[in-house]
Amino acid sequence: MTATRFSILVVDDDLAHRIMLGKLLSGWGYLVSEADDGQTAIDLVCERPYDLILMDVRMVKVSGIEALEEIKKYNPSIPIIIITAYSSVESAVAAMKKGAYDYLTKPLDFDELRLNLRRALDHRQLQKENQQLRATINDHFQRAQIIGNSPAITSFLETVSQVAPSEASVLIQGDSGTGKELVAAAIHRNSSRRDGPFISLNCAAITETLFESELFGHEKGAFTGAHRSTDGRFQQADTGTLFFDEVSEMPLTMQVKLLRVLQERKVTRVGGSKEVVVDVRLLAATNRNLEEEIAKGRFREDLYYRLAVVTLDLPPLRARHEDIPLLAAHFIKKFGKQNHKELKGLTPQAMDRLLKYGWPGNVRELMNGLERATVLARSDYIDVTDLPLSVQQTQLLDEQGSVASLLAQPLEEVEKAAVLETLAQCAGNKSETARRLGITRKTLHKKLKKYGLMDD
Repeated sequence: MTATRFSILVVDDDLAHRIMLGKLLSGWGYLVSEADDGQTAIDLVCERPYDLILMDVRMVKVSGIEALEEIKKYNPSIPIIIITAYSSVESAVAAMKKGAYDYLTKPLDFDELRLNLRRALDHRQLQKENQQLRATINDHFQRAQIIGNSPAITSFLETVSQVAPSEASVLIQGDSGTGKELVAAAIHRNSSRRDGPFISLNCAAITETLFESELFGHEKGAFTGAHRSTDGRFQQADTGTLFFDEVSEMPLTMQVKLLRVLQERKVTRVGGSKEVVVDVRLLAATNRNLEEEIAKGRFREDLYYRLAVVTLDLPPLRARHEDIPLLAAHFIKKFGKQNHKELKGLTPQAMDRLLKYGWPGNVRELMNGLERATVLARSDYIDVTDLPLSVQQTQLLDEQGSVASLLAQPLEEVEKAAVLETLAQCAGNKSETARRLGITRKTLHKKLKKYGLMDD
């Protein structure tokens, strides 16, 4: 580990002392930047990463203590060593309480300074290695979330394993609740970019006015509220993977700009003029048919072909019913642990209900239903009465061929059961479901959101 790998920001409003420290640290092999005030230091930290900050506690405009607090809010992991006069040790102790790594008193003992720098940077390096280790452990755990051994999911994962090592853009298609983001994360983990960042953006959750800033970043003062320069998702994902969830919801104006970035591999921050080269692999997901969206003028055809170099169709839960017992066992164990309950599983009758239900909300609906059942279970086994009403009543309707069992239920529950049963009969086709129910697709979407079966 050589010193030249590390960059240090020296913050001091005493020009002579700052220059002396800069020359000393450069002579030791560090990359040195300088700031003459606490506010300047805050701005610099927001613009670029530093491995360590060496900062005087007493400065005229913004003190070292104030700067420390702001920097720690932005980047809690960066080590900050405070420099103080011997008579102001109380200030240094206060700084330690606010997150400083250590403090040194003037006049500086250069041997002590060198030792403290090495200790702080070794600590910083250890933090990074631990973060990478935790990320690796978490990745293995997340990979385990793609559970199943049915022919449908086995065939799908075989294709994923072939696609992952490539650099191709991938479009993941599938109904809501099937686990498209888990697949995107698995592609990233099994790619050559696994050591780079995996950055996710839900296009449906971003307002059109903020989209450009979210993607490309912005300069300080570019718009009201832009108090500091900020990297966009492309720069955050540099050398890694950028995942666009619900890509069909991206405004047309942004589709044009995204296409240009994919062609040129450069981004320009909002309010800026400098082009920044980015190295990003793009993954996208949608629960809509993008070819239909193209025909309706809501999605650009040229962008579609950029995104869909490889297309993966994630099977819905109704196409892999044999995976339900494995998924159920996983969720019961997970939610049992969270809720301090040791459950042995499901009764045969409850498992029968799970296997015969249509699961229009896919794995997400199964997960939510079993979380509820785990909380409500009154014995060691989850029974039929612990399951959501829609799952219970699907089997009752199948056995009785009538709605007699629903007569004693609240109207809202009857409506929910009817909507979910119709959706299951239509194999998850929302347009056909809306037609049979005599409601608009928009009304159906609102109801499914209310039941927790669609993303907001």
